[in-house]
Amino acid sequence: MVVSAMLLGLFAVIGTALVAVTYDATAERIAANHRARLLRSLHLLITPDQHDNDLFTDVTTVTDRELLGTDEPVKVYRARKNGQPVAAIINSVAPDGYSGRIDLLVAIRYDGTLAGVRVINHKETHGLGDGIEITRSDWIRSFDNRSLHNPDRKGWAVKRDGGIFDQFSGATISPRAVVKAVYRTLLYFDKHRDELFAKPSVPIEGKPHA
Repeated sequence: MVVSAMLLGLFAVIGTALVAVTYDATAERIAANHRARLLRSLHLLITPDQHDNDLFTDVTTVTDRELLGTDEPVKVYRARKNGQPVAAIINSVAPDGYSGRIDLLVAIRYDGTLAGVRVINHKETHGLGDGIEITRSDWIRSFDNRSLHNPDRKGWAVKRDGGIFDQFSGATISPRAVVKAVYRTLLYFDKHRDELFAKPSVPIEGKPHA
């Protein structure tokens, strides 16, 4: 009986250790896959030839609920070339999508123009609000090369509200939310541009709001 109990205890210890090792390996694999997906998303906005720094180490966090859409720290990935600022990619949030928050990557060149915008997480209805995704339509490209002054403030709205950006048939709320969020992110960048590039890098754990 004593030997049997000892064997059972040994098997339990070994089983627990194997589960822990498997969990760690799986977690590392998931993290590596996420990093690869995120890097692809970042490089769709700021291509590798446009910067020579590591976007994953030249990163900081900022907080501004009013302009960035969340109380959580928001990651800012900074692109530089030859030590000079090129662009900031801000992981801001549109909190008021039809089905809840929409997580964005908003890439803004140092001169304040948009290099592009991508949606990285949402819960919009398939075939309706999901047109905000680059894989579903080219709508998100309508932000390319825009800025705070192109269009003017009135133009930063969907057409139904008097702006220049299309809405979707049967789905206005989510496009409206994204347009507003991108405009607010541009406002934040305009207000804090030099500060953003001067802030020290910080260790980043986890993933963006996705």
